[in-house]
Amino acid sequence: MKILSLISRIIVGIVFIFSGTVKAIDPLGSVYKFQDYFLAFNLEFLKPFSMPLAVILCTLEFLAGVSVLFNIRQQTGLWIVILLMSIFTPLTFVLALTNPVTDCGCFGDAIHLTNWQTFGKNIILLIPVIFLFIRKKDIEPRYSKIREWVIVAGIAILFLGFISYNLRYLPVIDFLPYKTGTYIPDKMIIPDGKPVDQYETTFIYEKDGLQKEFSLDNYPANDTTWKFVDQITVLVAKGYQPPIHDLVINSLSNEDLTQHILSSANPSVLMISGKLEEADPEKLAEGFELGNQCKAGGIDFYILTASVMDEIEKHNNGLTLCIVDETTLKTMIRSNPGYMLLKEGKILGKWSWADIPAFKNISKYINNR
Repeated sequence: MKILSLISRIIVGIVFIFSGTVKAIDPLGSVYKFQDYFLAFNLEFLKPFSMPLAVILCTLEFLAGVSVLFNIRQQTGLWIVILLMSIFTPLTFVLALTNPVTDCGCFGDAIHLTNWQTFGKNIILLIPVIFLFIRKKDIEPRYSKIREWVIVAGIAILFLGFISYNLRYLPVIDFLPYKTGTYIPDKMIIPDGKPVDQYETTFIYEKDGLQKEFSLDNYPANDTTWKFVDQITVLVAKGYQPPIHDLVINSLSNEDLTQHILSSANPSVLMISGKLEEADPEKLAEGFELGNQCKAGGIDFYILTASVMDEIEKHNNGLTLCIVDETTLKTMIRSNPGYMLLKEGKILGKWSWADIPAFKNISKYINNR
C-alpha cells in the first residue's frame, strides 16, 4: 500500500503542479479561457471576475500539487484536489458533449487537449485521487502544523509573485506561435503530405414539385428536367491547421498590409493593443512617442488593434493604424499594449508595456541580429 500511495502522490502531485505552473506562466491565457467559457454559457456578467478566478485556480492547483507530492499539509491538499476534481470532471463531461469551446485550457497553451481527451484524463486521474483520499487518515504529518502552514504560505507568496511577474512583463516561456525567433511565413503554410479539410457537398434539385438531394457523384448535371434549388457544403473532416492561420493586417482604408509587413526588408515595430480603450492612456502615449521616434529614424511603425472605428479615430495621430482580429492580437502578445519587432517576417523581439524599449535600444537590437 505504501508503494501505491507513493505512486499515486507522484502522479497527482506532478499533474497538479504542472497544470498550475503553465497557467501561472501565461495567466492572461487563463483569463481569456474563462472569458470564452462565460461567453459560451451566456454568463458574460462574470467576465470581470476572470482575472481573480484565473489566479485562484492556478494557485490552488499548484499548492495542492506541492502539498500532495511533498507531504506538506497533505490532507488539506487532498481536500483541494477532490474539490477541484468534483467540479471539473462533470464540467468537462458537459463540455465534451456540447463542445462550446474546443480546447479546455487545463494545461494552458503548453498542451492542447480536446474536451473528450480532458474528460478521459480526469477519469483516469480520479483513480489515484480517490485512493489517496480514502487513505488520508493514514497520513503522518511531515512537520509540525505551524511549520507546514508557514511553508505553504511562503510558497504561495513566491508563486503569486511569479504570476505577477508574468502579468507585468511577458510569459517567461512563450507557448504561442509568435515566439521570438519565429519566421512567421513558415508558420502559415501547410506542409506537403498534411491532410487538408474535407467537405461534403449536397445538391438539392426539384422536379415535378418534389425536391431531392444529390451528391457530387449522382447529381443531374445534364438532365434539364431537374431544377437546381440549393447547395449545402459541410465540413466532415478537419485537416491540418498551420500554427498561424488567421493573421490579416488591414489598414483603415481596408488595404491588406500583411504581406508587405512580413516581406519588408525594413524593420517594423508593431504596437499591439487588442482594445485601445482598455489600455492605460499613459502607456499608450509612451507607445505613440516611440512610434514617432521610429518614424523619424526610418523604422516602420504600425499600431494593431481590434477597437471599433470610433475609438480608433480618437487615437488617429499620424501613425499607421491597422485593424486585426482581436483573438489574433491576443495570440501575438500577452500585453496591452505590447510590442513586436519584425524584419523580413522574422520576430526579433517582444516587449510588454512595462519594459517598452527606448528607440536607441531597438536600433541596437536590430544591428545585433
